[in-house]
Amino acid sequence: MDDPVLIVGDRVAAATSEVLDAGVSLGMPRREAEALAPFATVLTRDLGEESRRFEPVVESIEDLIPRVEVVAPGLVFVPIAGAIRFYGGEDALAERLAKELDRMVGRDRGGQALIGIADGPFAARWAAATSEVGQPVVVVDTIDFLSRLDLTALREGLDADELIDTFRWLGVATLGDLARLPRDALATRFGNHGLLAHRLAAGEDRFVDPREIPPDLAVDASFEEPLESLDAVAFASRALAERLLRGLRVSGVAPHRVSIMAEDATGGSRERIWRSADPFTEKALSDRVWWQLRAWIESGGIPGGISRLRIAPADLSDEGRQLGLLQDETSRIEAERALARAQALLGPDGVLQGRAQGGRLPRERVAWSRWGEPPSDRERDESAPWPGATPSPSPALVPPRPEPLEVEWDGGMPSRVRLGTRWEPVLTWSGPWRLAGRWWVGEEDTDRYQLVTSVGAFLCVVTGGQTFLAGVYD
Repeated sequence: MDDPVLIVGDRVAAATSEVLDAGVSLGMPRREAEALAPFATVLTRDLGEESRRFEPVVESIEDLIPRVEVVAPGLVFVPIAGAIRFYGGEDALAERLAKELDRMVGRDRGGQALIGIADGPFAARWAAATSEVGQPVVVVDTIDFLSRLDLTALREGLDADELIDTFRWLGVATLGDLARLPRDALATRFGNHGLLAHRLAAGEDRFVDPREIPPDLAVDASFEEPLESLDAVAFASRALAERLLRGLRVSGVAPHRVSIMAEDATGGSRERIWRSADPFTEKALSDRVWWQLRAWIESGGIPGGISRLRIAPADLSDEGRQLGLLQDETSRIEAERALARAQALLGPDGVLQGRAQGGRLPRERVAWSRWGEPPSDRERDESAPWPGATPSPSPALVPPRPEPLEVEWDGGMPSRVRLGTRWEPVLTWSGPWRLAGRWWVGEEDTDRYQLVTSVGAFLCVVTGGQTFLAGVYD
């Protein structure tokens, strides 16, 4: 694609050179980036698809250096102490890795590989960000390198825009300025986020509390009938991730790193490590397990399906996170846990999430997708004018499909409605609102009415001489 492209989630994940030249930077909030580059085509991230496409790249790195830790599709950390000795130094290793990655994701394949080598993950990540294709950056003095970075480098490690804005208001512009501030004062004023920001600026990565992992903290599940469908795999991975974190909560710890192992029907196995700056939550962990399994299955790496699945935690920490004053994280986690359990009982299609989309009838104005999976694409643009849409207020309850409703008419006016075994008189009504059907596909015109009775108010549609219930008002 030759057109300028901006790839976003809540923040900018990737962009073409024209977009970056307009002032957009990685990690920038979506709206700010769209304002700076209104000419760009905006694409929404699909992390599951990115993981699938990124899997061959991870495998090529593992052929050179074992124990790759995946942070997100497109970003990996690799411990290289042993590899440096094997390949004869950092420069030789970087050159070998750059050649391999250029073969996998070179310009002829539409990608670019950036490599950075430093003492810790945070510095290595920004060394890679400041490198050029084919020219890895090897950081010799970590503190000096970090001191020149702008405060926006903290976005990925902290996800705390308010804290960064406060630092700027105080006259702190770079990580070097931040590192020169007293750590005790930052911890007192800003809590755990301020302490972590100072550690990162000073060249000290997050210190998790590694512990010896008892064997019973890892969880696994075996399947008599190997799992081959993606639906079955998604359901099993979500249930296993929830079981792991439920067991860890008993010990008061959470993992910053997990190992995901899948055994196929032939007895072979695959393993991958994922890392997170913050302790994994149920949703974060289940998403990563699902991305990894989907990548393996769709690339043919699990012949015959999954017969056994295992998740083992590592880098356990009891530090927790410093939450915002108005952030109700506990309630959110409890709600996600309850939804995960309900889905385990009802199946993957038993718990759905909806979001608004365009349409004229109430049931058309919600796009449904499975809870815990990426939202489905909207079929209709919500911001379009939609002339002839059902007037406000919207019904509180909308059946998934119109249900037949018995209405008695007197001279073209509704007089009473049959509810169960009894008839209720219509106290007042409004309508009709005519909705022209798409005659080219055989749809008839529809009239909509709002009916009020002593037991409730209803939205009904009349088409082809029949009346249907389309919504119930609160």
